[in-house]
Amino acid sequence: MTLNVKILTIFPEIFPGFLGTSLTGKALDEGIWRLEAVNIRDYAFDKHGSVDDTPCGGGAGMIMRPDVLGSAIEHNYTGGKIIYMSPKGKPLTQAKVHKLSREENLTIICGRFEGIDERVIEEYGVEEISIGDYILTGGEQAAMIMLDAVVRLLPGVLGNAASTENESFEQNLLEYPQYTRPIEWKGRKVPDILMSGHHENIAKWQRQQALQITRTRRPDLLEKGLDFE
Repeated sequence: MTLNVKILTIFPEIFPGFLGTSLTGKALDEGIWRLEAVNIRDYAFDKHGSVDDTPCGGGAGMIMRPDVLGSAIEHNYTGGKIIYMSPKGKPLTQAKVHKLSREENLTIICGRFEGIDERVIEEYGVEEISIGDYILTGGEQAAMIMLDAVVRLLPGVLGNAASTENESFEQNLLEYPQYTRPIEWKGRKVPDILMSGHHENIAKWQRQQALQITRTRRPDLLEKGLDFE
């Protein structure tokens, strides 16, 4: 199954950006996923390509118009989820990334200015997703980050599918420390357990390290009620 992605943006020239390189770019070339960037301004109603207007009730900034954005959605939507990259959306998690990787079609709205008219979200059942508690100049960067996380989980993108199993967040744990050669560097040695060849003991050590790091840095991940011991 191919993942078909449509991006609604006023800056289509930004795409595919870094998504056109490395594993995501190779997957794009191989047709594992498809990307189409649609210019919202093409659906404006005036010669200036206006897509925004002042907020009702006053306030700073401008709001993307529902009639223009709605027209862009209706002319390009082909099924699946409609997602709006928004700082007031639900946080993007690895569990959510897995769900999105099983979709066949995604339509992603990249807002600008002070956001989009709320009626668009209500009318089209738009799902709001945030990539973090901070503000960007637009949704394009957020969309790329989300898509990078999604595309790498598509079948055929990673050479070894098992390589994702122990990554951070896959089991509500941060990943354990990783080492490679040389065995000693600047007076620091690779832990002896990793050179023992005893796979069961190595797995236990990795689990313990993951728990320790998670408790220290992201204790909230351990508050989900799962027994990690």
